[in-house]
Amino acid sequence: MISKNQLKLLRALGQKKQRKAHGLFLVEGEKNVLELVDSPLTVQQVFATSEFLAEHANILRQYECVEASLDELTKASSLVSNNAAVAIVEIPKVEAPKAEGLMIALDGVSDPGNLGTIIRIADWYDIQHIVASSDCADPYNPKTIRATMGSFGRVQVSLLDLPSYLEQASIPVYGAFLEGESVHKTEFSAQGILLMGSESHGVRPAAERFVTDKITIPAFGGAESLNVAMATGIILDNLRRQHG
Repeated sequence: MISKNQLKLLRALGQKKQRKAHGLFLVEGEKNVLELVDSPLTVQQVFATSEFLAEHANILRQYECVEASLDELTKASSLVSNNAAVAIVEIPKVEAPKAEGLMIALDGVSDPGNLGTIIRIADWYDIQHIVASSDCADPYNPKTIRATMGSFGRVQVSLLDLPSYLEQASIPVYGAFLEGESVHKTEFSAQGILLMGSESHGVRPAAERFVTDKITIPAFGGAESLNVAMATGIILDNLRRQHG
């Protein structure tokens, strides 16, 4: 059974201010909770139905588990379905990575669903770290975590002063723009930073100053633009074809 204090905390962690104050975030849903088992993240508690706890008893024994009814979990979670498990997890200390290898940088991507999908795409293309401007969506927002579909444990996101980070980078910065060299013709370096802007503002001038190569996805139809997560996937696929 979930106590009143536990329920209060679970609900509070839906807010960014409370996540920061407690140093905790929520992982909701059966699949995402099970993804924690193979991640380096520190789990404080798991709240789940008796059926879920019984089915996964062997792998969940390392955690403090609290049995709860589906009704209790529905009240504690923002999920409408697949809400048989919720975990409270410590926010890891993430240091800005050295600018090397293949990286993603995000400038002003404020939608948590887009950020979560980009984290999932990064995981697919074996990119372990994303750097993002400080006004990007919170990587520990429940919507972000859900959209990663489990990739949150394998890809870290650093919120930082993005222009300053790009300024010190010694590898190419590929900026996505409506006008630039086609990704079908670009000769990508094996190391580089893929810089993506928001759908509404694109890459902003402060970050654009440090772009070494402007690239674009050629359009063949009448759509005005692409979703930023979809565009990230298309560009990474073209890059990985050259440097798999």
